[in-house]
Amino acid sequence: MKFMNLVFAAVLTLGASSAAFAGKPAPGLLTPKNHTLILIDHQPQMAFATRSIDIAELRNNVTGLAKSAKVFKVPTILTTVAEKSFSGPIFPELQAVFPDQKPIDRTTMNTWEDDRVTDAVKKTGRKKVVIAALWTEVCGVMPVMSAINEGYDVYFVVDASGGVSTPAHEYAVQRMVQAGAHPITWIQYLLEMQRDWARGESYNDVMGVVKEHAGGYGLGVIYAKEMFGAKEGK
Repeated sequence: MKFMNLVFAAVLTLGASSAAFAGKPAPGLLTPKNHTLILIDHQPQMAFATRSIDIAELRNNVTGLAKSAKVFKVPTILTTVAEKSFSGPIFPELQAVFPDQKPIDRTTMNTWEDDRVTDAVKKTGRKKVVIAALWTEVCGVMPVMSAINEGYDVYFVVDASGGVSTPAHEYAVQRMVQAGAHPITWIQYLLEMQRDWARGESYNDVMGVVKEHAGGYGLGVIYAKEMFGAKEGK
């Protein structure tokens, strides 16, 4: 009996200790309430010359990214360059995610030099900015470095962006990282938002995005659900 009491006491102590020492999430992690998303120049003319990523994959990834932001109600800014005169409209599947939002059409290659964009970012009051852009080496680098210079913590979605060549994309990402930006992927973004599978209010929507846009991962979710009734979490 004495032994059992000691074991019970040890279990209680361990449980209390585990709760007391539960770690806190790093401040560098993204949450639905600490950032703004800017999607830059996902347009036909820009995509035609993109060579660092397959265009079908790019379209899938940026749409998955946009849907992820919508699930978590993240303020999202859509922007184009020379829509009517040269580059064409934003990808239709991307516009369909935000059907009532008209993209901000610019002349400047650096999105950060357009007051409409920076005013929209400042209005959110959030000091983290997530950016995806075509092309990485031009319309990605310039706003990323400009936002960093103004004190923003910037994340660049590498697989929802693309350059005119693989080296152009990769060296541009290196330049941004050297300036202080954080490279992420769109799936990383989605799962960082969800963070805990017990968050039931967003679970079904997150799984919907995964099944439609996350390739083999999404297919695995469909298979597990259909074959075994399985799901993430408890």
